Amino acid sequence: MGPETVHLPYATLFRCIGAECEDTCCAGWSIPLDQAACTRFTQMKDGPLKGHILSHIEPATEATNQLASFRMVSGNRCPLLSQSGWCHLQEQEGESALPHTCRTYPRYVQRLAGELETALALSCPEAARLVLLHPNLFATIAPRLKLERDNTPGLTPLMAWAPFIRAIVFTLVAGHRDYPLWQRLFLLRLFCHRLDGLQKETDERKILKFVGDFEMSVAAGSLRTAINTLPANTEAQLDIVLQLAGLLLHESNIRPRFVKTIEAFTAGIGNGPGATLASLAAGYAHAQNHWLSPMLARHPLMIENWLINAIVRYRFPFGKQSEEQNWSAVSEFESLAADFVLTRGLLAGVAGYHREAFDTQHVIATVQASAKHFEHHPGFVSKARALVAESRMSDTNGWAILLQDRIALGQQESAQLRPQPPTETVQISHEVEQSL
Repeated sequence: MGPETVHLPYATLFRCIGAECEDTCCAGWSIPLDQAACTRFTQMKDGPLKGHILSHIEPATEATNQLASFRMVSGNRCPLLSQSGWCHLQEQEGESALPHTCRTYPRYVQRLAGELETALALSCPEAARLVLLHPNLFATIAPRLKLERDNTPGLTPLMAWAPFIRAIVFTLVAGHRDYPLWQRLFLLRLFCHRLDGLQKETDERKILKFVGDFEMSVAAGSLRTAINTLPANTEAQLDIVLQLAGLLLHESNIRPRFVKTIEAFTAGIGNGPGATLASLAAGYAHAQNHWLSPMLARHPLMIENWLINAIVRYRFPFGKQSEEQNWSAVSEFESLAADFVLTRGLLAGVAGYHREAFDTQHVIATVQASAKHFEHHPGFVSKARALVAESRMSDTNGWAILLQDRIALGQQESAQLRPQPPTETVQISHEVEQSL
């Protein structure tokens, strides 16, 4: 079976809006240059553009894996970005002249079971709009799912059935909407735990029987009663959200849109003089129950669309290491779920800040700002998994607490809770309880 690029429909619809973009990708971070781009630049026709490009190329340092990068100019902007918001290089030489990163962003191309598929990076505002506002992302994917075996030589029995397993994952996440989304994610954790136990299984019939039995159990609702008895702990959930949000404060470029998001989040859960983890948890529960959940009920597929795109982006549940000895479906789940918990947690606080005015545009702005801060940092995924493990929340009950949106109301919550004005400093992470 030869490689086939599965461009999910929303990915083919993406078009850069250039000067109209509210958070250009041509500023705020480094722009790596591949060997092919550097060669093209040196071979360009002599002129002002070539001289301008070559004068702004910096060799890579030992700390990076890239060949070179552009030296950014005032405002941390790409030297090729015009004041009108368009790229001089693309305007004069065409898209093919761009470095690989600029030419492909915000697209993620992943290979799985002999095929290529494309998702979008939600750090791009336009990509975030396309994904989150899509009327039904799963409906565009369902016809492409393959309930078949990959016959590529040398695959383990489990990896040979990767297309089938992936189809079941998508169906579990978006085909069983009679379960709340957090419960579908919890079921996904159980599924991944069982997958890990089948890695050395040589009898393909046992793999197929497990997958089929699991799907039938979910469809029949036989696990619903047990799920509804899972523990809830608002303070523990919020504490993890705060720690996840604070992971990169001292080692990542904090951009204005992310600062604005964090200020709204902390204000929306009641940050202010005398606040404690208990009082913040009460505000967090109020924001979740009174503002976030009702808005998402009116737009039920926004977060599901986020999750489907993330499954493609993470190459879930096989990840990038599935051919290696240390691959773990549970570890891949923890990466995906930590991202989900953080994103939904930030949305709760932002909803509490905006209250009645909270709408889809606030969701898009929050998701985009969070993705731009966390998604492209190489250490975030491993740090997030380690944080959950160190907090002793990585077992079944822990993930039940982190995933669920049945937020218990704290005794200190009242209808009169109002967000405090945003402060000039951003105070998040585990230090909140001590410093507020």
